[in-house]
Amino acid sequence: MMVLASKSPRRKEILDKLPVDYRVISSDMDEKKITADNPVKLSKKLAEAKGLKVSNNSKEYVLAADTVVSFNGVTLGKPTNSEHCRDMLMKLSANKHQVITGVSLCLNGDVVYTFHVITWVYFRPLSNSLINWYISTKEPFDKAGGYGIQGKGGVFVEKLEGCFYNVMGLPLSRTAELLGHHGLIDWGK
Repeated sequence: MMVLASKSPRRKEILDKLPVDYRVISSDMDEKKITADNPVKLSKKLAEAKGLKVSNNSKEYVLAADTVVSFNGVTLGKPTNSEHCRDMLMKLSANKHQVITGVSLCLNGDVVYTFHVITWVYFRPLSNSLINWYISTKEPFDKAGGYGIQGKGGVFVEKLEGCFYNVMGLPLSRTAELLGHHGLIDWGK
């Protein structure tokens, strides 16, 4: 048994693809208090902070992750309102950007291992009407970069280089490798 330190339904959906027993405990962290000088470091620091917060109160392995969207080296967080979302999507329109997920495994208040995965996402040109429609769905407001590739926001994506699940919030292959290395996956199931 392990703990997933996340309230993200997308991370739970991805982790459910693996034969691993886990329970969910949200870290309920104020992510704005954590800063870093680049998006890769930020994703890893956030994942570690979430994992450590939950690990301090658990005797089980704790898996935590954080996903950031980076455009020209600038981190795009979750949109705070419709105008902020529109600005983000206009920046991403007809451009490529990075989606970076930091993943951390913690135990007894210590970081066991942390890694990151980068996926390049290429957006097609987005019209104002398409952006307005997407904002009206309310889908973008809990997602880094203001879109969800697995939902209606997938219509923006022309192509990607790297792991699809990374863009959703948890790189499946690398996570399976990490959990398997620590005996947390039972492939016999």
